[in-house]
Amino acid sequence: MNGVLIIDKPRGLTSHDVVSRIRCIFGQRAVGHLGTLDPIATGVLPLVLGNMTRLAQFYLASEKCYEGVIRFGFSTDTYDSEGEPVGEAQPVALSLERTREFAKQFKGVIAQMPPPFSAKKIRGIPAYKLARKKQEVALKSVQVEVKEFDITSAADDRAHFRARVASGTYVRTIAHDLGKLAGCGAHLESLRRTAVAEFELGDAHTFDEVERSVRSGALESLLVHPRKLLPLLPSVTATDEIASRIRHGRLVNLPELSRAREVKVFHGQTDLIAISTRVAGTLFHPRIVLV
Repeated sequence: MNGVLIIDKPRGLTSHDVVSRIRCIFGQRAVGHLGTLDPIATGVLPLVLGNMTRLAQFYLASEKCYEGVIRFGFSTDTYDSEGEPVGEAQPVALSLERTREFAKQFKGVIAQMPPPFSAKKIRGIPAYKLARKKQEVALKSVQVEVKEFDITSAADDRAHFRARVASGTYVRTIAHDLGKLAGCGAHLESLRRTAVAEFELGDAHTFDEVERSVRSGALESLLVHPRKLLPLLPSVTATDEIASRIRHGRLVNLPELSRAREVKVFHGQTDLIAISTRVAGTLFHPRIVLV
């Protein structure tokens, strides 16, 4: 099975847990994911199946959208509701206006310190492994981009938000730092990813839906249509002769796309066979072959 499947990840599972379950359902090893979700998070988790795992390189810097809840009054060691409280809880009654004022500090390109319980590596070891052993986690701040961070409602000690961020941004850290700015501590209570690149919640399916489709032989109906993938790249439908050359990794002439740097090559309406790169003039070489 080759394709892209969007899972609506339930809370409590890691991204690797989801990949393992889909491998079992489909009975194939070639399954990967496009962008890790923390166990507390739910929502859009794109999976690539079979030959489509080769597309993962095109999604390394994908923009992501979230909705969630920040709880004020105390922080945690993981910056989310799965961690242990740090310090005494404080009574909180933030207004919507004040919370929005704090949130303005987290828009644009900002310096962000990754959480100690993260997959960031220190001397080759993931930070969360060191943190679990109570060892020092010496992380360095990195520049991230928060394109949107809007507080949609706030009452008592909780604020609901919507965010759109560049790849590498930790929403957990935004919640933690917002609590420091407010002077009362805070952590991420819940998080739902609503989009990754061109994939949205409307494209997502539950495990039950996937299992029913497998039993009924209708799995392909759940896969993202290949023409919707990588929408910023132009596409061309190859003749039988050109498709054969591409499958053998050979240069092809695509005069109708002389200005494109990269192009999606289809054979027929639904068979995405390659991503090709222009090498000179109208000559293209297959960067990756998907068949």
